[in-house]
Amino acid sequence: MIPVGGYLASVERIQPRWLEQEVRHSVMAFGGGILMAAVAFVLVPQGLELMPIWAALVAFFAGGATFALVERLRHTHAKSNAQFLAMLTDFVPEAIALGAIMASQSSEAALLALLIGGQNLPEAFNAWRELKARGRHRRRHVMRIFFALSAIGPVAVVLGYVFLADLPVVTGAIMMSAAGGILYLMFQDIAVKAHLDNRQAPSLAALAGFALGMAGNALLGGG
Repeated sequence: MIPVGGYLASVERIQPRWLEQEVRHSVMAFGGGILMAAVAFVLVPQGLELMPIWAALVAFFAGGATFALVERLRHTHAKSNAQFLAMLTDFVPEAIALGAIMASQSSEAALLALLIGGQNLPEAFNAWRELKARGRHRRRHVMRIFFALSAIGPVAVVLGYVFLADLPVVTGAIMMSAAGGILYLMFQDIAVKAHLDNRQAPSLAALAGFALGMAGNALLGGG
């Protein structure tokens, strides 16, 4: 989904300009809705099942603090790539957790896989636009980066499958940390940048993204 999202973002500009802006912000909000669904239906429920509440809360806030530190470092280097950062930092721990869930043969594995794929397409779409806006990368170079990132996913899944199957507390900590980091990024970057004055489409797109996660939870998660 990462290369597909990048490819869709590379097509010709949508006219008129206001429509292009609304489409981009709606895609960003749609991805935000899917991220919220991943937190609500998989990461937090599974994390709470795998570890005591006090440890889950520690991991949750540690994840948010870690993402805040990365955000601070990003601003220190004067870079504007929030969507690229969000795609990378929530994708990898989720993929590791997916491998661990697959090893436990939980029905939640299919739901998490669906949500990871769903969120990566809009995140890649917006990350492409951000990288191109900076004007430092050619189209082929950006696509190489995106294909390399997509290859990280299966590697992370295998690592989680092999090494975390017998470490439920570690798996839970990864999931809760990812949840905390995602919520931090949601309020720090994604929701803010998805907003458009006098436009309701991005907010409705966020509802659609969350609805996708809700439907997936009902169909695949057994809820």
